[in-house]
Amino acid sequence: MEGTAQVAEKPSGKEGTKVLPVPKKFFVTSGKGINTVSELNAFDLALMDAGIDQQNLVTVSSILPNGIKQVSRRPLPRGAITHCVLAQQRGGEGEMISAGIAYAFIKDQDGGFVAEGHIHGTQKSLKEFLKWRMEEMAELRNVELATIYYKTEELSIPMDNYGVCVAACVFLF
Repeated sequence: MEGTAQVAEKPSGKEGTKVLPVPKKFFVTSGKGINTVSELNAFDLALMDAGIDQQNLVTVSSILPNGIKQVSRRPLPRGAITHCVLAQQRGGEGEMISAGIAYAFIKDQDGGFVAEGHIHGTQKSLKEFLKWRMEEMAELRNVELATIYYKTEELSIPMDNYGVCVAACVFLF
């Protein structure tokens, strides 16, 4: 079943040794929500907009493993433990907020990186920040990235409202 981790026995002959789960696919999604009652309700609406509101989200760091393939967003089983790189920005009336994901594969290699970001500011400023983060990740590892892709949300929060932007790189096993 996609969206749930499978732990396989390691074929080494050692009893009790397990191989850790490695995602085979991923998709990137985003959403935003506005609510008059609470920031938490706005967060729930943002997750609904992103299509990941029925999962138990587990945030992970930002490595695209070797062999992983990008797929289109798809429905996931209700209640599934779902691993993702998650960006979120919460705000109040009159604020401009943005959240986003950047991702890229390593040039002439397998695998890649994901960077999450969130700011009180515009999507344009967020993309600049995400680009800088991705370039820094590559430089620290002495690799060159192929095309950097972005998925961002921006929200100008109306008066008397709370607002939340989310973006996620969701891993499928």
